Amino acid sequence: MKFLHTGDLHIGKVLHEISLLEDQKYILNEIVNIAEAEKVDAVVVAGDVYDRSIPAVEAVSILDEFLTRLSEKGITVLLISGNHDSGERLAFMDTVLEKQHIFIAGDGTESLRRIDMEKDGEVVTFVLLPFVKPAQVGAKNSDEAVRIILEREGLTGENVEKHHRYVLVTHFFVTDGGKTPELSDSESPVHVGGIDNVEASAFSFFDYVALGHIHKPQKIGEREVYYAGTPLKYSFSEASQKKSVVLVEMGKEGTVVKRCPLTPLRDMRKIKGNLEELMRPEIASLENTNDYIQAVLTDKEELIDPIGTLRSVYPNIMQLLLEKNELKERPTGQRAAQISQKSTLELFEEFYELLRGEKMDEERRKEVQRALEESEV
Repeated sequence: MKFLHTGDLHIGKVLHEISLLEDQKYILNEIVNIAEAEKVDAVVVAGDVYDRSIPAVEAVSILDEFLTRLSEKGITVLLISGNHDSGERLAFMDTVLEKQHIFIAGDGTESLRRIDMEKDGEVVTFVLLPFVKPAQVGAKNSDEAVRIILEREGLTGENVEKHHRYVLVTHFFVTDGGKTPELSDSESPVHVGGIDNVEASAFSFFDYVALGHIHKPQKIGEREVYYAGTPLKYSFSEASQKKSVVLVEMGKEGTVVKRCPLTPLRDMRKIKGNLEELMRPEIASLENTNDYIQAVLTDKEELIDPIGTLRSVYPNIMQLLLEKNELKERPTGQRAAQISQKSTLELFEEFYELLRGEKMDEERRKEVQRALEESEV
């Protein structure tokens, strides 16, 4: 059994006022081509299909084309909603789509969808667990919510059915022994007292866990628990990342996992130097000038319309930074590290003390904690 694992498509995303629809359509076509070349049995999409809960018509059309192409090639699609999606909208007509071997799960509070796929006498069961908020299942945090759901479904403990393999498709912030995954600027690094953390140990029943939610491709812990990452770069903090889809082959000898690299229509990269230097043809021509660019200018003197000047050579420049300003405004490394390690509650307490000139009392602290737990972060 072979399948591709991807997720966090964020179809319809706009970055620095530039629509990425053309780039997303291109990369989804590339994923279809990889699926066909590798002769996979299924493509798994682990949530955040759209960038917002009510997607634009153009975004819906791109997903429609993606699913249609896979269906026409006889490739099964297993797709769940993420925290950016509206589960109800995403799963519209899911019963009809089943006939085309397109299985969509938008609600994780009811019985989980299970799809059995058989090949060469072996059965692999795909279990679809969309993103859910803890309160929806009467839990205090995401870890408890996931364990409640999996226990209800009889999917806990070690899986000893050697001839029956299980794959979980889900969308959460998964940690391993408290160790958090690596994040990018395009995703929120805010965690409220661990409320959104799910420990990888909750998935001990499964032979492979296909995760969505984190944009950098990575493995979590020692088990076969993987984030596929986004198929495109969605922030300049991801400029050095190599995007890919995960190819998983489950056979009698075990599970083999490898990454298939993706080549975007336009890359996202950073350039640095003075304006005159970056405008030189011999410098600009070193890479694709149509890429999405963050330019850091090192000029000391004042410049007249530098972004307009750069755009004449780099038409898709997204962001311009002046090094002289960055050096003034950037916090020290130690201070930045301290801030990144604080919880939302701790940051709110600091803000309250700065604003009121006094520390927050316990009653207010509990109220803030309760509000944060009920909100989506």
